[in-house]
Amino acid sequence: MGRIEAVNDDTFTAFMEQLQEGYVAAVAATAGCAMESVRRDVYGMDALLVRPPEGVGKQEVSVFAQLKNTTTLRPDPKKDTFGYQLKKREYFDRLALQRKDPKAILIVMATSVRQADWTKASHDRLEVSHCCYWVSLEGQAAKEGVESQTVRIPTANVFDANALANILDKLDRGESLNEY
Repeated sequence: MGRIEAVNDDTFTAFMEQLQEGYVAAVAATAGCAMESVRRDVYGMDALLVRPPEGVGKQEVSVFAQLKNTTTLRPDPKKDTFGYQLKKREYFDRLALQRKDPKAILIVMATSVRQADWTKASHDRLEVSHCCYWVSLEGQAAKEGVESQTVRIPTANVFDANALANILDKLDRGESLNEY
């Protein structure tokens, strides 16, 4: 087996993003949704997750997602939450906006520093090491005078197909995503 190592920091970060996009796309497909990448990061959002209409006369349901991937934290499932620092205040501000539609969530992936550990394949599965967690920051207030905002993410909010379906169901019913 060949060695898999990051060539340099620039490619490592790009491949971290690619890994997370693949994870989120796989979750969306499993939940019967499309993941549309936002090509230009104009609004601070990286993807739009869309569930098609469930019948004639119905509308699709969608949610924006800002994707962040980090090698600096390892969420402890025994704890209720973990902290993630958004480096730019504008990222927090855009996620905290009271939006009409579509709403927005933050999806954070905790990734190994060893690129070779990211996936393992066998004849019956592809495993992705570590996972993504989601949180809605809508309506939360930023700390005044602080550029980097630390957000608390519930460890129970593992981003999988059931979580995405529940998020979209709540949005379809007009419910808040801030009630866990």
